[in-house]
Amino acid sequence: MPTERITFAGHDGNQLAARFDLPDGPVLATALFAHCFTCSKDIPAARRIAARLAAMGVAVLRFDFTGLGHSGGEFANTTFTSNVEDLIAAAHYLAGRNMAPSLLIGHSLGGAAVLRARAGIPSVKAVVTLGAPADPGHVAHHFEGALPQIEQDGSAEVMLGGRPFRIGKAFVDDISESALTPAIADLKAALLILHAPRDETVSIDNASTIFLAAKHPKSFVTLDDADHLITRASDAEYAADVIAAWVTRYIPLRPPAPPPGAPEGVVRVTEVDPSGFLQDIQSGPRHHAVADEPESYGGSDKGMSPYGFVSSGLGACTSMTIRMYARRKRWPLTGITVDVCHNKVHAQDAGLAGDGKIDEFRRKIRLEGPLDQEQRARLLEIADKCPVHRTLEGSSVISTILIDP
Repeated sequence: MPTERITFAGHDGNQLAARFDLPDGPVLATALFAHCFTCSKDIPAARRIAARLAAMGVAVLRFDFTGLGHSGGEFANTTFTSNVEDLIAAAHYLAGRNMAPSLLIGHSLGGAAVLRARAGIPSVKAVVTLGAPADPGHVAHHFEGALPQIEQDGSAEVMLGGRPFRIGKAFVDDISESALTPAIADLKAALLILHAPRDETVSIDNASTIFLAAKHPKSFVTLDDADHLITRASDAEYAADVIAAWVTRYIPLRPPAPPPGAPEGVVRVTEVDPSGFLQDIQSGPRHHAVADEPESYGGSDKGMSPYGFVSSGLGACTSMTIRMYARRKRWPLTGITVDVCHNKVHAQDAGLAGDGKIDEFRRKIRLEGPLDQEQRARLLEIADKCPVHRTLEGSSVISTILIDP
C-alpha cells in the first residue's frame, strides 16, 4: 500500500503531520480518520483500518492533532473545538486535491470530534465511531485530580498513558460546554457505532446514548471483549472488516480497472499477527479472506493454509469448467462436488521419472443428475482441461521485486 507523508495547515496555521494511505489502483473514495485522546495517527487500530480500506480502493488520511505526535503547535492551547477545526482543515486539504472525504472515522474522543465535524464537511456520506463518548466532557475523568489546579493556575501537567501532557483551562471549559446530542440528531449521514461492552474507559452506555440520538440509517456492532484502544490485532481486523462491509451500502465503490499484466486485478496479502502466521488476503476491491496454518504448525487455524487455497482454486476451477461444458451441451447435470487432497509424493510413486518429491493433487469428482456413462466419461475428460489444472501441470514463472518502504 503506497503511503504519502504529508503536512497541511491546521486550525491555527501550525503544520499537522499526516499519513495518506492510498490504493494501488484508482481512488474510489476518501476517508478521514481521527485518533483517540492524546494518541497519534500511528496507533495500530488506525493503521489496520486504513490498510483494509485502502485495499478496497478507499484512500485514508490520518493525522496528528495539533500539539500531538509529529504535528506542530502546543497541546496545552488546544480544545475539543480546535480538534474539530483540525478535522475540517484536513477535509479542506483533501478537497483541494479533488479528494473530498465521503467517510469520517473517529476513535474515542476522535469519534466525538467526527460527529461534531460532520456539519462542516458537506461531502461526508457516512460516519463511523469506535468507543466514542456521547459527551466530550467524559475525558475529564482522566485528570479529575488536577481540575482544581487547572482552575486555579490556568493549566496543569498530568500523566496520561504514562506520558506528561499539559491540560489548559480552555480545554476543560470547552469539553464541559460541548453538547453532542444536537450534532448527532442533525448528522445527515449514515452512522455506524462500534463499541465494546466491557470498555472500561468509555462505557457502553455512551454508545446507547449516541444510537438513540441519531436518526436512521444507523447501525451498532459490538466489539465484544476488545479493550478501549483496540490493541489486539484480531479486534482491529474485525473492526476493519465490519467498516469495509458496511460502508459499501452508503458509498458506491466502483471496481477499479485491473492494472496491466493482471487481468483479474491484484491479490494483496498482509501479515496480521507477527507472532503467528495469520494473513489478510484482499483480492480486488470486493473479496476478502484470511490464511493461516494449523495450531500444530504454530498458527492459530483461523483460515485455510496456503496449500488449502491452491487446492481450493483447483477444485473451484474444475467445477466451473465442467459446468460450462454441461451447460453448453444441455446435459442434465444437477450438481457437482470436487474433493481435492494435496500431498508431497515421490516422483516414481506418481509414475514419473526421477527420485525427487513432487506435488500431487488428488481429485474426487461427484456428478449428480441422470447422466449416461458416456456423458460422465466426457465430463471427466473436460475436468483435465480446467485452466488451473493446466497451470499446475505446466511450468510457471514467478518474478519477485522488493519494494522500498
